[in-house]
Amino acid sequence: MKKIKSTLLAVVSFAAIVAGMTSCSKKDKSDFVFKIGTANSGLCGAPLHIGIDKGIFAEEFGKAGLKFETIEINIQEATALCVSKKIDASLGLAGSLIPQMDNGLDVSFLTGVHTGCTKFYVKADSPYKTVADLRGKTIGFPGVQDSSTIAFQRKYFDLGIPAFGPEADFTIAVYNLPDLPLALENGAVEAVGLHDPIAYIAERDYGFRNILDTTSDEKFSQEYCCMTFVSNDVAQKYPEHTKAFIRAVLKASAYVQANPEDSAKLQIENGQMSGDVEANGYLLRTYNYTPSVNLAGKTVENTIDQLVDMGVMQNVKDKEGFVKNHFISFDGVPDSYVYNADGTYSETYVSKL
Repeated sequence: MKKIKSTLLAVVSFAAIVAGMTSCSKKDKSDFVFKIGTANSGLCGAPLHIGIDKGIFAEEFGKAGLKFETIEINIQEATALCVSKKIDASLGLAGSLIPQMDNGLDVSFLTGVHTGCTKFYVKADSPYKTVADLRGKTIGFPGVQDSSTIAFQRKYFDLGIPAFGPEADFTIAVYNLPDLPLALENGAVEAVGLHDPIAYIAERDYGFRNILDTTSDEKFSQEYCCMTFVSNDVAQKYPEHTKAFIRAVLKASAYVQANPEDSAKLQIENGQMSGDVEANGYLLRTYNYTPSVNLAGKTVENTIDQLVDMGVMQNVKDKEGFVKNHFISFDGVPDSYVYNADGTYSETYVSKL
């Protein structure tokens, strides 16, 4: 009889512990606040801004009964803030982020945001007509592992030109991004890699000639330059929060694709961008904001494949495994959305850029 009572008590106690753990787990998940890093003065961040301005984040997290907040950050510090748990997700230039992952950056990509926004220029009277003409020349970039540098190296690699290491057939000169146009104008470099809006302003003010544009290039127009990412730890512990973020970004990107001028207007009205609506709207219109989870994965695969073959990423032994560790997709989340004229969204499962 005593044994039966002991067993019964043990069962009841275990059930109470399990119930308590389940209750705590539910409480922890409902109390968790998903922190989204956003940056003013970043035109590329239009989907994050629109997600706020149009209430898309509030709607998607609200439907799931989850909490979120947006935190203004310096976008250059986004990955460091993510690793230090100051934020959980943001967006960035994929070409700049992927080499950091080779050195242990523990984040994963989620969605593509847009193509374009990185351009390469020579002076109007330059004798160089194609990228191949720049062999042996000095090219100005914002950083050794900036996405513009990575794009240029990948283009050289496609052309069969040595693109990385001591054998690289060009010289990298690093300048602060705002200083690059003057470096080209003064002849310190033969070409520069620029990101919008500085690229747009430099072309307008100096009359530089575009020699490679990722918006229209056959290769890069089929890949995302800017993508969203999340802390791997948060994605594993809080998948429902992560899925709400993905759905919101997909919808916000679709809105920007359908309404570039209105998106530019909202950014300026809400203090998220300076400039004028016409110029900003023009730039947003030149990018492709068609969002896609699947095509984001292909962008990661293509980039990692080339960077490993080039020797830029030297710690990757298993390309496929590396992609799986740094790209996340979830069941129950559409590949993309289309924004309709009546203000509704349609889910799509086969996206094309």
